[in-house]
Amino acid sequence: MSSIRQAVENDVAELVRLRALLFEDLGGEFFNPASTDQGWRHELALVLKDQVRSENIRILVVDGDDCLAACGFGTIEQWLPGPHLRNGRVGHVLGVVTDPAYRRRGHSRAILNGLLDWFREREAARVDLHASREGEPLYRDLGFTDHPDPALWLRP
Repeated sequence: MSSIRQAVENDVAELVRLRALLFEDLGGEFFNPASTDQGWRHELALVLKDQVRSENIRILVVDGDDCLAACGFGTIEQWLPGPHLRNGRVGHVLGVVTDPAYRRRGHSRAILNGLLDWFREREAARVDLHASREGEPLYRDLGFTDHPDPALWLRP
């Protein structure tokens, strides 16, 4: 069983490293555009330094030998309540990633279960995520299903 903990400011450099691995694994022009500079990593570090202390985001990690083995990010947004969203609180899993050297040990499952507990404690009416092909079986095993809304996007 993986031992998870809440991330702290000293984890920021490793969180940036793991988040970069996530985008490399997802690939493609959308997630890892060839034209991008690496300035996003600096911006991410600045945001994470502030967010590790926030009540609005949950960042869970699993320690490795000399690095973080895995991490996961979750947030909750307040949307407008409706018949399909009783209190309007929507959780988002912003990414779960495991260092290749630590995969197939249950770290992602442990992190996801920790995030789901956090969403329940904060009474999220729904939790959304975008699944990679590799992660989809785990998410479906934990009860995630296809979203009924069509997903569209625009980069303004």
